[in-house]
Amino acid sequence: MKGLCVCVCVCVCVCVSVCADLLPASCGEEMTRGFLQELVDILLGFICKSNQRSSKVLDFHHPHQLKEGLEGFSLDLPDQPETLEQLLVDCRDTLKYGVSTGHPRFFNQLSSGLDVIGVAGEWLTSTANTNMFTYEVSPVFLLIEEVLLKKMRSIVGWADDEGDGLFCPGGTISNLYSILLARYHFYPEVKTRGMGALPRLAMFTSEHSHYSVKKSAAVLGIGTENVVVVKCDERGKIIPAALETSIATAKEKGLVPFYVNATAGTTVYGAFDPLNAIADICHSHTLWMHVDAAWGGGLLMSDRHRMKLQGIERACSVTWNPHKMMGVPLQCSAILVKKRGLLQECNKLGAQYLFQMDKPYDVSYDTGDKSIQCGRHVDVFKLWLMWKAKGSDGFGSQVNKCLENAEYLYDQLQKRTEFELVFKNKPEHSNVCFWYIPPSLRSLPPGSDRDRRLHQVSAHHHSG
Repeated sequence: MKGLCVCVCVCVCVCVSVCADLLPASCGEEMTRGFLQELVDILLGFICKSNQRSSKVLDFHHPHQLKEGLEGFSLDLPDQPETLEQLLVDCRDTLKYGVSTGHPRFFNQLSSGLDVIGVAGEWLTSTANTNMFTYEVSPVFLLIEEVLLKKMRSIVGWADDEGDGLFCPGGTISNLYSILLARYHFYPEVKTRGMGALPRLAMFTSEHSHYSVKKSAAVLGIGTENVVVVKCDERGKIIPAALETSIATAKEKGLVPFYVNATAGTTVYGAFDPLNAIADICHSHTLWMHVDAAWGGGLLMSDRHRMKLQGIERACSVTWNPHKMMGVPLQCSAILVKKRGLLQECNKLGAQYLFQMDKPYDVSYDTGDKSIQCGRHVDVFKLWLMWKAKGSDGFGSQVNKCLENAEYLYDQLQKRTEFELVFKNKPEHSNVCFWYIPPSLRSLPPGSDRDRRLHQVSAHHHSG
């Protein structure tokens, strides 16, 4: 009974208490414990409910409804502190009106499920609240990053004595690093003298590749007009002969080709570009070959499917997002680079308040100067903890299961007259692209009129 009394007291106190009563306030430990325990209960309730098929994926409200306030849930910022009880209500409402991405029926873009071990890793990361720039402030996490990057590079197929990498805030930034490094590799003077000192560069990517390649070209001052979009076959794979032609045409126009982006797992079709053929072309023209395996990298964990990325070991750099196929909580993305030392050379500025050379430990572990960021969030611990929990084999089984599900859906859709597949081939990844054909359109002949009406049925591509 005594314990129960304490618990009740804490709950009552929370109602009238404010954040100033929590740690580091003196005597704030009990209040902090009670507040966080209640918060954990809210989070557990949400996680458990998210896994029930009978619950909603989303309780949708329009932006104006949420902004105007719903049943005591207000987004407005107060002048005076609100009670801890109100904060708990706000936490509950934030989850209530958001999307349950861990729901079995959540099929949105390229990430799904809520891995409980990953969540535990994210909680610990937030509690540690440190920064990934020096060993001084982040000793364990920096060593974990080193272990993970080394493991991922060996899975790609690179030798132990080569390679480098960083965890980045998302695949777009990882892809941006690849272009930044490629440009510096061929033209190191760009770092000090800028683009004016360089010839007009050209880079190449497929028409099905992610828009981040063009976006990075804009950010880096290369210009979107100098990104040559290469034709793909009906399955969404880059056509090697078209790449050869595009390179020759760019040279004729006076441009200097330097970089090719190959995609392993395109966003919509889930297609894998022919990496060996692209590597041959890059070799013959001395171009930097990057593989954007943000979506498809997870297949390297599966003995059954990794041959779809054959030739990836020949790449100069690779983007791989564990927050996609491997199910790590957002965000978790890595850029892997074959040439060791290039990240450091390209990005270092040697800020003296951070990167002193006379520290009492091996300063090569101060990896912060490899990054274009200063502050860098810890994205590695949750992946490391999940890897410990599943083992490499567990990730492989997870990938196999996802792709079995995709094949099952493909087989079911083939049997049904009310659905039409975008292409007839078996899916290579877990993307299954299809249209729903309502009864009114089933007798229409193929053509632009039918296509237009079909597009009105669903304004979005279906991909699951």
